[in-house]
Amino acid sequence: MPAVTVWAALALAVASTLAPAPSQARGPQSVAPVAETLIAAVVNISTSQTAKGPKGLPLPDIPKGSPFEDLFEEFFNRPGSQAVPRKVSSLGSGFVIDGKEGLVVTNNHVVADADEIIVNFSDGSKLKVDKVLGRDAKSDLALLKVTPRKPLTDVKFGSSDDLRVGDWVMAIGNPFGLGGTVTVGIISAKQRDINTGPYDDYLQTDAAINRGNSGGPLFN
Repeated sequence: MPAVTVWAALALAVASTLAPAPSQARGPQSVAPVAETLIAAVVNISTSQTAKGPKGLPLPDIPKGSPFEDLFEEFFNRPGSQAVPRKVSSLGSGFVIDGKEGLVVTNNHVVADADEIIVNFSDGSKLKVDKVLGRDAKSDLALLKVTPRKPLTDVKFGSSDDLRVGDWVMAIGNPFGLGGTVTVGIISAKQRDINTGPYDDYLQTDAAINRGNSGGPLFN
């Protein structure tokens, strides 16, 4: 049975089995067949939002009592000066859990406060998120809804209880904006408590995970 949990900043899905034979003590000979099957279910999440910049300009460092003090104060801190809005963007990962309904799971912090969310697929297509159906800040999970033109490849959640320390796992995500990146490692530990909140019961893996992997899956 596939397994799933949340590790660090990742939403972790487990949807297949990499079961090395005893003769493969150093790991599976190739994970290519598994990666080819799963990569279409993993998506890149790009967001944009409007952020307020600093209000006005900083007051220059001038001597106290200078004849220019009042003039500079009036110029740099004029009443009614407004913060300058600016567009900022961010990247993350996610995975499809219902291909017919267009349901995508990612981390809440990836889409928090976003004005627009775009889901990018491995075939180069992209869909705008219709709605954030739900989010939970404590577990750092969010459920997104897109309208697919055709059924999407999806993966299913399973039970992380079935995983053992030493099992091989595969991470697929969007590190540094490099979509479709596959890395492989093992389950290094279970039930890790890293003092991040009420749900401290994480899987630890040595599979390479970097900025942009947030929200992406870990497969067994």
